[in-house]
Amino acid sequence: MFGRRAFTTGVGAALMAPSIARGAAASTLKFIPQSDLTILDPIVTTVYTARNHGFMVFDTLFGMNSQYQMEPQMLDGVLVENDGKTWTLTLRDGLVWHDGEKVLARDCVASVRRWAKRDGIGNLLMARTDELVAVDDRTFVFRLKKPFRMLPYALGKISTPMCAMMPERLANSDPFKPVKEMVGSGPFRFKADEWVSGARAVYTKFDGYQPRQQISTGWTAGGKVVHFERVEWITSPDDGTSASAMQAGEMDWWELPTADLIPLLQRTGKIQVKIKDRNGTLGMLKMNNLQPPFNNPAIRRALLGAVVQKDFMTAIAGEDPQMWRAGVGIFTPGTDMASDAGMEVLNGPRDLAAVRAAIKEAGYNNEKTVLLAPNEPHYRKAMADVAGAMLRSAGLNVEAQSMDWGTAIVRRENKQPVDKGGWSALCTTANGLDMQTPSLHFLRTTGETAWFGWTNSPRIEELRAAWVDAPDLATQKQIAADIQRQCWIDVPHLPLGIWYQPMAWQNTVDGIPDGFPLFWGAKRV
Repeated sequence: MFGRRAFTTGVGAALMAPSIARGAAASTLKFIPQSDLTILDPIVTTVYTARNHGFMVFDTLFGMNSQYQMEPQMLDGVLVENDGKTWTLTLRDGLVWHDGEKVLARDCVASVRRWAKRDGIGNLLMARTDELVAVDDRTFVFRLKKPFRMLPYALGKISTPMCAMMPERLANSDPFKPVKEMVGSGPFRFKADEWVSGARAVYTKFDGYQPRQQISTGWTAGGKVVHFERVEWITSPDDGTSASAMQAGEMDWWELPTADLIPLLQRTGKIQVKIKDRNGTLGMLKMNNLQPPFNNPAIRRALLGAVVQKDFMTAIAGEDPQMWRAGVGIFTPGTDMASDAGMEVLNGPRDLAAVRAAIKEAGYNNEKTVLLAPNEPHYRKAMADVAGAMLRSAGLNVEAQSMDWGTAIVRRENKQPVDKGGWSALCTTANGLDMQTPSLHFLRTTGETAWFGWTNSPRIEELRAAWVDAPDLATQKQIAADIQRQCWIDVPHLPLGIWYQPMAWQNTVDGIPDGFPLFWGAKRV
């Protein structure tokens, strides 16, 4: 029987293993992800590690470039007719799945339908769709009840869950259960025979992939040209081991180096450390709206007065104010939808006595409040530590339960009471790109079909639908401000601030992309 101690020792040994042969090393990229890859299906989870894995294995109909614009990706042609109510999409010729079969239009129809059942904007798209049908092997058509100008954005967005194209036989499966095979048409194959959950995931270049002819303009748009024959994700047992492996040159790229270890990496003179994603990462405290005490919106509202965003941000990113921002509302600061609507609930004076009184008046009866407290990655532990102290200071009976992030991912789906394995609160994150608009899943408030936390707010849903149909930017901004005000009433989550996370990579690797980890374009130099 192998315990945790023996297991982590094995992972550490993998990270610090002797250098492999020169030829193999040149063609292999070794990467330390932010957390273990525990769920492979990028449709059934919003975990970023699964999304990053998904973009290696699966392709999308549209791609997003670094200017936030959508471009055809798997598509050769897009024809919009009937005043925006008919979209005809034609696939590029020569697309094949990893099993050698041709990519067909009916595969894409089934894939869109499966994804839409799990995604906020996908749900809105299908609600406006009269018919989605394949008319031949390369062509399929959306016939809409009314125009949906965000259709390319919906099908090509890089936020979770991505609209991954997969064979019809897989796409016809239950969208609430992971698919059994990793068969995509993306630039990498997933090596299921080498996958060790908690330790390693391996990908190899898919020789049957045909990149678009256009030069990549960043992120998921344009030609995805792969230079490495093999990419290995190695899960580290701790940040110290990761830093040592980077210093020794045994690992090429570390997604989330901690602030305290960055000077150590920089002193080698061989490692670059830079912020590659200027969208930032927003922290949030999700509360289980189905069970006490947070099924009571008055208690959730009272906690707005206890949040000190600076406490969360300094715990994660240190004292340097250039690395984080407080005073952050529902939408990513500096973007079109961000506003100061109702922000006095977060920016006003903090009065814990008033918070405790409001929680008591709301009917809190000392119910046990279970805070899921992941002990990795570092930023999740930091948020959990501060959140636990905040909830206790507000007078709640808090039990913080430490666990690894993979366990928390599974546990957060449990809707039962805390005495049956359920939970009350959990800190999580959203990339700044994912919180720029109201259309995405983070603000889906449809009760038990919403993102975990399961907030039910018909008013927010009404406003989200109006935002999608808004005729101009000014109207969208006004609706977004109304959504933010409604969030202070229904409180789908508590905003905790935004920080900007550096990456670290060896000088021997070039082409590390801006944004989240993508593995085409990177090459050995």
